[in-house]
Amino acid sequence: MNKVRVRFAPSPTGGLHLGGIRTALYNYLFAKKYMGDFVLRVEDTDQTRYVKGAEEYIIDCLNWCKISPDEGPHREGEYGPYRQSERKSLYKEYAEQLVKLGHAYYAFDTPAEIETMRETLKGQGKDNLQYDYRVRFNMKNSLSLSPEETEALLKINFPHVIRLKIERDEFVYFKDMIRGDIEMSTNGLDDKVLLKADGMPTYHLAVVVDDYLMKITHAFRGEEWLPSAPIHVLLWKYLGWEKHMPEWAHFPLILKPDGNGKLSKRDGERLGFPVFAMEWNDPVKGEIKGFKELGFLPEAFLNMLAMLGWNNGTEQEIFSLDEMIDQFSIDRIHVHGAKFDFEKAKWYNHEWIKKSSVERLEHDVKKIFEKKGVSVSDEEQFGSIIELIKDRCTLLTDFWEQGHFFYNSPSEIDTASILSKWNENKNQFFVELIRTYSLLPSWKSVELENTFKEIAAASHLKPGELMLPFRIMLVGGKFGPGIFDIASLLGKTETIKRIEHTLSLLNQKI
Repeated sequence: MNKVRVRFAPSPTGGLHLGGIRTALYNYLFAKKYMGDFVLRVEDTDQTRYVKGAEEYIIDCLNWCKISPDEGPHREGEYGPYRQSERKSLYKEYAEQLVKLGHAYYAFDTPAEIETMRETLKGQGKDNLQYDYRVRFNMKNSLSLSPEETEALLKINFPHVIRLKIERDEFVYFKDMIRGDIEMSTNGLDDKVLLKADGMPTYHLAVVVDDYLMKITHAFRGEEWLPSAPIHVLLWKYLGWEKHMPEWAHFPLILKPDGNGKLSKRDGERLGFPVFAMEWNDPVKGEIKGFKELGFLPEAFLNMLAMLGWNNGTEQEIFSLDEMIDQFSIDRIHVHGAKFDFEKAKWYNHEWIKKSSVERLEHDVKKIFEKKGVSVSDEEQFGSIIELIKDRCTLLTDFWEQGHFFYNSPSEIDTASILSKWNENKNQFFVELIRTYSLLPSWKSVELENTFKEIAAASHLKPGELMLPFRIMLVGGKFGPGIFDIASLLGKTETIKRIEHTLSLLNQKI
């Protein structure tokens, strides 16, 4: 068996949609499972849609997800170059070869002439407005012109394209690793342009030539490319490479949460969630946030994506990348699309935050705190804070909401929630708590809780009545983890200071 070689071949036209990342992930998992190569190939043949910075962005996304390619523009291998724009000279040779073999032809039609053809067909009530076997002999091409006329036009370099000649009444057969045996008629196919007037190939020619030259063994891509598969199968056959044709698999679509159809950027904008892996600086719309900036761990992001179309046949939902590699199989990929559920995506992130170590989270959380103006100096204390609040965090950004009060005294105190049941006994309790806490030789949460309850009992008060005021004194509101854990991490001086501050506010309002 030949060494497994798969490729992810995005176009550098904008942000990397989560469907694209899932395609890359499935390719990566398959390659690593079989000790193969994962290749990144940048399909930049359409220079009119090329966006500066998009290629670097794609590589950054794959690196963030920890599914870096083994070969690509950033990591040259023996099958480069890996940008199609740098392989331009290769494609013309194969397009010309197809012409000589009678499987392609030169077409000299201008855009206006093609538009006239379509308008004529439309006027005749035809639904099919394609450039195909029905109209090719009425157009200006090397099939309708004499060899002499064709040669004359080529000699003066008259603008032309090379089109694939699709024979009528034939059937194309191929096997899809997910969908099984597929049969398609050629009668619904048009004579695709293979080589454009500027000498650049179209996707159809370039993908076949590159897969052949790069020795790709498995071609995995999205379901939207299934209608083009017969064109590619025919090209493999016409070029004489049928024995080297990769095995095919077309992944199901990621569907919008509401209604039908493929999840789009507009759906994300409409429903308020990202559809890109990382922030993309759109030339028109500006900065568009991605899952990374929203506070997702790459482990959770990949886990979520993998389960949008695949499972291992069990009830297991949480998988590490290594576990996915070990258990991944193409035959467990679903045929039908999966609806994207943002709440479920956040659930995956919450589960991954909970199971992640402090060491794994520390770097990302520290960056969030630093952006808020907090400089972390005590690493041990910071680690303890992360451990204390991580189970309460769905997104990495929640660490700030759940833990900012450890570094900043509350700017506002919800005294209204205390005053409704406040009395002199409670006031005296906290005065005594300050005195006793200030004398404690040990400042551990267990000792703090025991002391709190002993003073409450001596004051003939129930600890439950005092816990909420104590919480509000320390954090400003009705939130946060265990209150004695908070006090332990705040330290003696800061805890007492916050109790005194709130007592002062309460006395002013009584």
